Amino acid sequence: MQNYSPSPAPGSARTPRKKPVQKRPTYSVEAVDNALQLLQMLRDGGPLRLKDAAAELGVAPSTAHRLLAMLVYRGFAVQDETRRYVPGPAMGVGPAGLSWTRLLRSLALPHMELLSAQLNETVNLMVRVGTKVRFLATVEGSNVLRVGDRQGTVMPANKTSGGKAMLAEMAPNMIEQLFRSNNAEISGDTIPAAEYPAFLRELESIRSNGFAANFEGTEEGVSALGMALHNRRGAVVGALSVATPATRFRKVFDAGLVGALRETCRQLEIDIAANPADPE
Repeated sequence: MQNYSPSPAPGSARTPRKKPVQKRPTYSVEAVDNALQLLQMLRDGGPLRLKDAAAELGVAPSTAHRLLAMLVYRGFAVQDETRRYVPGPAMGVGPAGLSWTRLLRSLALPHMELLSAQLNETVNLMVRVGTKVRFLATVEGSNVLRVGDRQGTVMPANKTSGGKAMLAEMAPNMIEQLFRSNNAEISGDTIPAAEYPAFLRELESIRSNGFAANFEGTEEGVSALGMALHNRRGAVVGALSVATPATRFRKVFDAGLVGALRETCRQLEIDIAANPADPE
């Protein structure tokens, strides 16, 4: 039996309202949206080939080439010696630092689609970069009321379910370096001293349970459950999460969410372990 309650403790102080993740504008400009998606791919996916960019956007190679040429012109992309595109000096946020994230995404998507169809809820893939997580892919559920696409979004690792699941497997001194050091204070990532012991206890509970939860910690009305993904040596390489409207989380949890997500992670880890591009 899971030693876990997916409800805040009675009488706990109400947390401040969270700013919702931005929704897609009703009247979006397709060329601008495509250019922004290319920036996200460069930032999170490593070196990008022209044909892969065109396929990802669903446009002709000539269209993708024009968009990438403009990014090069403005310094957001450069071409390496193999003619692949990589983040340029104008990128405000550095790349994820994992050259194989595109492969991880391609390995994960079939498993995510199966899990989303099974639960009819939204499934996310993310990696941790320092104190943040980056969402590499989303497969949305088909419910009218559902959590939307988070691909490309950057969120605090200590607030998201997948981020906490990854942090829980780190050594205590590394956690302290991330959230209690001078660098953390400079970057604004510090967890206050009064809150830090409770955070460490939460990580210990996550290690014991094998999963982490987020109850409206990043966005009002959204809850999620996440688990870490490992390579063939047992090192954490990412996380999967299932996100639901907060009003539906209890029902999904009781219907076997933990077991379904755990089996999906197990199957995906088999694919990760079998792949020669698995990072060292």
